[in-house]
Amino acid sequence: MTYGLTFDPFIPLPALLAAAGVAALLAGLLLATRTRGAVFRALALCAGLLALANPSLTREEREPLTSVAAVVVDKSASQDFGDRTAQTEAARTALVERLQRMGNVEVRVIEANARDGESDGTRLFAALSAGLADVPPERVAGAVMITDGRIHDVPSNPSALGFSAPVHGLITGRSGEKDRRVALEKAPRFGIVGQRQALTFRVTDEGLPAGTRLTATVRRDGEVVATPVVTTGQPATVEVEITHAGPNIVEVEVPPLADELTPMNNRVAVSIDGVRDKLRVLLVSGEPNVGERTWRNLLKSDANVDLVHFTILRPPEKQDGTPINELSLIAFPTRELFQTKIRDFDLIIFDRYSQQGVLPQVYFDNIVRYVRAGGAILVAAGTDYVEPGSLYNTPLEEILPAAPTGATTEQPFRTQLTNPGKRHPVTRALPGAETDPPSWSRFFRVIDAEARSGTAVLAGPQDKPVLILDRVGEGRVALLLSDHFWLWARGYEGGGPYIDLLRRLSHWLMKEPDLEEERLRLFTSGRELVVERQTMADTVPPARITPPTGPERTLTMTQVEPGLWRATTPADQLGLWRAANGNLNALANIGPLNPREFAEVTSTKEVLAPMSTATGGGIWRLADLSGGVPRVVAVSTGERLAGEDWLGLRTRDVSVVTGIGLFPVFAGLTGLLLLLGLISLSWIREGR
Repeated sequence: MTYGLTFDPFIPLPALLAAAGVAALLAGLLLATRTRGAVFRALALCAGLLALANPSLTREEREPLTSVAAVVVDKSASQDFGDRTAQTEAARTALVERLQRMGNVEVRVIEANARDGESDGTRLFAALSAGLADVPPERVAGAVMITDGRIHDVPSNPSALGFSAPVHGLITGRSGEKDRRVALEKAPRFGIVGQRQALTFRVTDEGLPAGTRLTATVRRDGEVVATPVVTTGQPATVEVEITHAGPNIVEVEVPPLADELTPMNNRVAVSIDGVRDKLRVLLVSGEPNVGERTWRNLLKSDANVDLVHFTILRPPEKQDGTPINELSLIAFPTRELFQTKIRDFDLIIFDRYSQQGVLPQVYFDNIVRYVRAGGAILVAAGTDYVEPGSLYNTPLEEILPAAPTGATTEQPFRTQLTNPGKRHPVTRALPGAETDPPSWSRFFRVIDAEARSGTAVLAGPQDKPVLILDRVGEGRVALLLSDHFWLWARGYEGGGPYIDLLRRLSHWLMKEPDLEEERLRLFTSGRELVVERQTMADTVPPARITPPTGPERTLTMTQVEPGLWRATTPADQLGLWRAANGNLNALANIGPLNPREFAEVTSTKEVLAPMSTATGGGIWRLADLSGGVPRVVAVSTGERLAGEDWLGLRTRDVSVVTGIGLFPVFAGLTGLLLLLGLISLSWIREGR
C-alpha cells in the first residue's frame, strides 16, 4: 500500500499561478510593514490558494506481478542430427524446473518450428516476439534459447527485441563436428531450349582443410548428365543443356563425408526455365483448298510459331504458254527446304499434297530420316491419299501409320473419341466430347485406311480411323484422314473444338511435355502436394513420394478422368520432393530450392554471440556443462548477467493497482474550518 498527494485545481493553472503571485506579493508587503496579524493573514492567503489547488491524499493498493522468463526451444530439422534432440529435451526439462523453483517467475516455453512448409530457416526471434506479444516489456526478465546456434533472424540491434533483458544461449551439438555441403554460386534463371547453360558451385568440408578432390554428379530432371571432378573449397563450373520448355531442375550432388552430420546438404538444386526461341513449322499445301486457311490461321495465331507456308499453284507439268518473265509465282525452294535446312524445322505439315513432280523421291527419303532422328510430320489427307500420286506411294510409306484402301466414305457422321482417344492427352476431355453423340458439327467424308501402327484417337462411321498418332524412331507422325475439319472452323452446325484439337496435335508432334501419353507430374495446390499420372494404361501402381527429410510415403492413385490419375499428400516440408511411379520420376520444390536450414548444419556459438553480448547474456555448449544446464540467478542491478556456470535473469519490481483511495484535504467542512480559523486568528491578533 502506497500513499501520495495529488492536485486537481478548481481554476485553470495559469489563473492559479497568477493568484499565487498576487498572494505572495501581498504577504510580502504585510510582513515588510510589520502589520499586526501579518503572519496569520499570510497563512490565510496560503490556505485560500491551497483550497483553489484542491489537494487530495491518495492511497493505492498494489499487487506485485511475476517476471516472465522465456525458454525458446529450437524444433527445426537441423536439431535432429546427432544427439541434439536428446540434449534439447534434457536441457528444457532441467531449465524449466530451475526457473519454477524461483517462485516469482512465470516460465513461458516457446517452440520454434521451421518444418511448417512456410518459412525458410530457423526463426527463433520471430517466435520469441510472438510468444511475448502480450507481456509488457518491463515484466520480461530474460530469454534462454536452446538451439544448435544456426539462427537466421538474429536482429542487428538489441532495441529490436522490444525489451531490456538478457538473451542467453544453450547450444546443442558438439565442437569439432564435420559436414560436407555443396552450394550454388552462380546459376541462370532462364535458358533457350536446345542451348547449354553454365552453373557454378562450390563444395565445402566444414571442420576439414580444403583441397580434397572428389567426383560430383550432375542431374537434369533426375537423369545424370555430367560427372565433373571438383576440389573442395574451389568453385567449379559445369554446362547443362536445356532440353524442354518449362522448369528444368538441375541437381548437383557430391559423395558423403565419413562421419559427417548429414548427407542432406550434399545436394543442391536449381530450376532453370526453358524458353523456346521459336517453333519453326513448314506447311506445304498441295493445292488451294478451303482447309488450308484453317491451318494457316491457327499456326499464325501462335506467337511462338514461325510459319513457312507454300501452296502449289502451278505444278511443273502445267504448260500454258505463259512466258516465265510474266509469271508472278515464287519458285518452290525444294532443295533448301528438304535437304539443306530440313532439320531446322520442328514440324512439317503436308496439307492435301499429292505427287506432282515438285519433290523428287530423294527428298522423301530425307523426310523419313528427319522423322526417325526426332522430327515430326503431319499429313492432312483428302482424296489425294487414295489417288496414284498419294504420299503413301513414296518412301513415306514406311513411317505412315495407315495404308489407304483406295476408297472413301461419303456420308454425314460425327467423329467420336475412341477408347484410347479418351485417355490420350491430345483428345482427352475435348469440349463437346462429354455427350453421346458429341456436340460438334458433322463431317461428310473420311478416307478409308487400314491402320498398321500407332493409336487411333478419333473414329468415324464403322469405327474407321479419322486421326492416328504414331511414334517412329525418335520422331512422331500424325495422319488426319478427313479434310472437313474446316467445317468446325466455319461454325457449321455450331462448329467444333478445332482450335483445341489442332493446337494440341501440333504441340504433341513438337514434343510438348504436358502432352506426353506417359507422364508424371508433381506440383503444389494450396497446402497439398499433388502427384498426377497421365497414362494410356487401365491401372497404375502406387506412387512413391520422397520428402526432403523423413521416410518415403506410398500413395494410392485415384482415377479422376480417363487417362488421368491423382493422389495428394500434405506439403509439410521445405525443399526438393521426389515422386516415382513405375519407371517415371518427377521433381517438385516447395519454398526455396536450397533451404537455409540445411545450408550450414554444424553447431556454433558465433551467430548468437553478438546479440547475447549486447544484452549482457551468455552462451554455453550443453556438452561442456557438467550439471546439465547453468545455475539460474536473479540479478537486480549491474551489467553482468552471466558467468561461467550461471545465467542471470533481471528481477523486476512490477505491480498492478488493485484499489485507489482519495481524500480531498480542503474539501467540505475541513477546508472551511481551517480557512475560517486562520482568518479569525488574524482578526483577534489585529484587535488586541
